[in-house]
Amino acid sequence: MGKKDKLIEAVTASVLGFFAFSVGFLFPLLTLIVLFYESLPAINRFGLIDFLTGTTWDPVAEIFGALPALFGTLLITFIASLIAIPVSIGIAIFIAELSPQKLKPVFSTAIELLGAIPSIIYGMWGLFVIAPLMADYVEPFLQETLGKIPLLGRLFEGAPTGVDALTASFVLSIMIIPFMSAIVKDSFEMTPALLKEAGYGLGATKWEVVTNIVIPYALPGIVGGTVLSVGRALGETMAVAFLTGNVHQIPLSLFDPLTTITVTIANEFTEADSDIYLSSLYYLALILFILSFGLLMFARFFILGRLGKRWGAKSI
Repeated sequence: MGKKDKLIEAVTASVLGFFAFSVGFLFPLLTLIVLFYESLPAINRFGLIDFLTGTTWDPVAEIFGALPALFGTLLITFIASLIAIPVSIGIAIFIAELSPQKLKPVFSTAIELLGAIPSIIYGMWGLFVIAPLMADYVEPFLQETLGKIPLLGRLFEGAPTGVDALTASFVLSIMIIPFMSAIVKDSFEMTPALLKEAGYGLGATKWEVVTNIVIPYALPGIVGGTVLSVGRALGETMAVAFLTGNVHQIPLSLFDPLTTITVTIANEFTEADSDIYLSSLYYLALILFILSFGLLMFARFFILGRLGKRWGAKSI
């Protein structure tokens, strides 16, 4: 290798390293610094505990508590994940293992195209199509069935309006299903054919091969796709803004309106007419940043690392 080639290689490595450093470390650090600096007035006034546990959001009295928005964010993300995870795994199993070979590209493309739809379209579709269906049929049915079960029935109390935690969670789950199923499908397809053929050679059925070989081998990928999808759900804004009602309260039922951190910031940022009001919104953004980043870091270094060692697979 000549000097010119070595110089080109060194310059290329430096440029690519700078891009990797900027995107992976510098930009997140600068974002964190800006959010913290803008949040300082609210941090100094409310502190951490009082802000996180406060339930009052009153811009007129300049009293701000993040608990309703934080609780709403975690609630709809949790429900959306409960819906999306089994559906995504089922879609991935069908495409990777059960679908006819000629139809695999068709199904894969169709699922991935759903992920390209803008979130505001999901929000409008949810408001004008899903919300009326939920209010007229699904939620009354849930009240008549599950609503009569002791304790569990408390989750289905209230007037079924369709603009509530349940509808927002359902639409959010549809948004993250394409992303999650694509990652899980790729993980399934990375399972060595030799392992599956060995299972069939021992007389295992298709379902036994999937459950005992494919899923355990792809488990790090399943967890990784789930965590990345949950991270996306935490930061979703426009689709959720149409369906939550933007009410600063802790919902006692799945039929109650609520708000989230992203919805609060999107709806009230332009209305912030005082420094403490604007700083409180930045404080919410800082909490969301730490929550999302902490979730991804926890998954990367603890969950996926342990799974990779356990199953002898390379963690992602």
